Amino acid sequence: MRIGLFATCLGDTLFPEAVKSTAVLLARLGHDVVFPPGQTCCGQMHVNTGYQREPVPLVRNFAEQFGDASIEAVVMPSGSCAGSVRHQHEIVAERYGDAALRAGVACVKAKTYELSELLVDVLGVTQVGAYFPHRVTYHPTCHSLRMLRVGEKPLELLRAVDSIDLVELPEADVCCGFGGTFAVKNAETSTAMLQDKMRNIATTAADFCTAGDSSCLMHIGGGLSRIRSGTRTLHLAQILSATRTAPYVPTEAVR
Repeated sequence: MRIGLFATCLGDTLFPEAVKSTAVLLARLGHDVVFPPGQTCCGQMHVNTGYQREPVPLVRNFAEQFGDASIEAVVMPSGSCAGSVRHQHEIVAERYGDAALRAGVACVKAKTYELSELLVDVLGVTQVGAYFPHRVTYHPTCHSLRMLRVGEKPLELLRAVDSIDLVELPEADVCCGFGGTFAVKNAETSTAMLQDKMRNIATTAADFCTAGDSSCLMHIGGGLSRIRSGTRTLHLAQILSATRTAPYVPTEAVR
């Protein structure tokens, strides 16, 4: 399958390893991964903050970049960005776009997936040849859980990883408190929610907390590092891309 890879803003600027790991994983499974060079922000942060007209150029660009008929599927290591493309782009196009934009959005929407959705629902795999000999807990992010409804798909993939010690996260479906600009506008509430999430992560004694969104992992990871918990955050794609011959190497070990 020819798959278009969308990096996302956070992936491009702060978490490139999650994007690279997505490409490595899909290529290892035998797929042709392409990266449209003109891609930009999907416009999610504008819509979430109440600015629905402003992201029209971004939505149009996304449809143009990934609308090529030779691209059979579009994937991104982000439930929130996938949710934006599948739901918010249609709202923006209907309210402020023209017929061409509406058609382009509909075309791309139909073939856009979050990573675990693509692997399980489209490619039909849960065993991807991954190896990760560490204790791991999984946080289901709000957009993947409630907007995309990915359900157990990330856990199915993690359970099939060789040598992983996967432990359940208490109150896993409770928000971590990030929510994009919510964390800025409602800092005290966001911090209180984060403290609850970190407390639950601590009970698992996990080496890593994983998720499908770098944004949530940034929020959780920042809190865990400040209290020196010993638990690190790592994107799902990085776990799934690790193998016995090319294992995950913590940053500290590289230095």
